[in-house]
Amino acid sequence: MATKENAALAARIAALTDEARTLDHQRARYHPLHFSPAIETASSQECLVCHQEILERKPLEESPAGVKAIDTLAWYQTLDTYEGEQQTFHWRHIESPFAKQVMNLECNFCHKGNDPREESPDVVPGKAAFSADPVTPAFTNRKMVNPSETCLLCHGAMPDPENIMGLYGPWHEIRGDMEDEENPNGCLTCHAELFRTVRHQVTYLNPEGIEEAALAGSDTCYGCHGGRQWYRISYPYPRHPWPDMDPETPDWAKDRPTQSKEEYRLQPSAAK
Repeated sequence: MATKENAALAARIAALTDEARTLDHQRARYHPLHFSPAIETASSQECLVCHQEILERKPLEESPAGVKAIDTLAWYQTLDTYEGEQQTFHWRHIESPFAKQVMNLECNFCHKGNDPREESPDVVPGKAAFSADPVTPAFTNRKMVNPSETCLLCHGAMPDPENIMGLYGPWHEIRGDMEDEENPNGCLTCHAELFRTVRHQVTYLNPEGIEEAALAGSDTCYGCHGGRQWYRISYPYPRHPWPDMDPETPDWAKDRPTQSKEEYRLQPSAAK
């Protein structure tokens, strides 16, 4: 089966490579692969036929103001989970050693396709003006990705540590009381066997890699659960049932789903 799938993918890439040579910029912008439904099943290899430079470009060696990259630290270089020189956004999320260990991101996880003419979900050709769903619009205003369903998953705030998890303060302040040389990851004090033990079973993550990295320290866990916070809110992760789970749902979780979105669920043979 895998051989047939690989052969089919290779054929699509070859056809796309040949077609790309015949397209001008305008026709390329409106290629079917940039729109639903084709983009929903597109592989990253197909995207990289035309967009390979997204992984090859490098940050400036020197800023316009004359500051050299080698003399500065980007914020991500201060993290224990990152090693090496400064790199671009896409490289860090797809090609970096840590990304390959804990994630399995495809281009279409973030890029769902959009009409270049569309800048607002309230002004879309063929639809009534201001008819977008105010809670879950088709896309985010003036963005080519929807941060609420992509970035927020790993860059949201840590859910209320005191009222939800019963901790006595923010994690970065209390972790020292829960960790030592023998127990480098305080998260596993509760999450190794007691709570939320069914986790990360989605196609865009590498569950085994996450669990392996977590044994070395809590930075792996905290990074995606508050440590690399870009938003004031947290993502409402599904509460998958786990062994010996309390049958009574707490108030804070009553609106939470109990399964990941269907399109991201791992097949039974891949989930462990």
